[in-house]
Amino acid sequence: MTAVAACVTSGKQEPQPRLRADALRNRERIIAAARETMVEFGAEVPLDEIARRAGVGNATLYRHFADRLELIHHVTLSVMSRTADRAESALAEESDAFQALRRFVHAAVEERIGALCPLLSDGVDRDHPDLCAARDRLEAAVEAVMAAARDSGQLRTDIAVGDLMVAITQLTRPLPGSRCPNFDQFVHRHLQLFLDGLQAPARSELPGAAATLDDLRRRS
Repeated sequence: MTAVAACVTSGKQEPQPRLRADALRNRERIIAAARETMVEFGAEVPLDEIARRAGVGNATLYRHFADRLELIHHVTLSVMSRTADRAESALAEESDAFQALRRFVHAAVEERIGALCPLLSDGVDRDHPDLCAARDRLEAAVEAVMAAARDSGQLRTDIAVGDLMVAITQLTRPLPGSRCPNFDQFVHRHLQLFLDGLQAPARSELPGAAATLDDLRRRS
């Protein structure tokens, strides 16, 4: 979870040179391939395999990313940005607030948050301004979805963003030593059970207090 709730400070960002269209496509392919291979083989997957999966040469990979840590940094940014995109799209396109929440939770599975967060958490600079900005955007997007469901009277009032993100992370983390071919099927099934438990009125009183992303950062 530390990769999702990665940083606590912000700062001025240096302007980045604009990439040509073909270079940008290569960069995006490398990041996408890194996300896939890190889920499959772990964060130490050979960079040669990432380049092969992306359909580019090793020189192209190193032209975009100086080393593994820089690539992990951009994979983390990609995961956070894509997850925020999912939340914003769900809220904008669904007329029912709780359905927007359901759509976001199930869509977040496709970003492989549960598998990637443990792999990436040790390879990121938690104080990097890019990560702070991505974290803030993600938190705001998810909170907006939850607030709409809460305001509609469909979401119980005793949970916060941290509770939701912990559940998504834990429920989408592959079982140790398991290569279940239908794992996503079980994930969506269990997420549906979890979402049913979020609906108001609540059937029980939760212990402790609602968790924010700040709480998760302090505890990690």
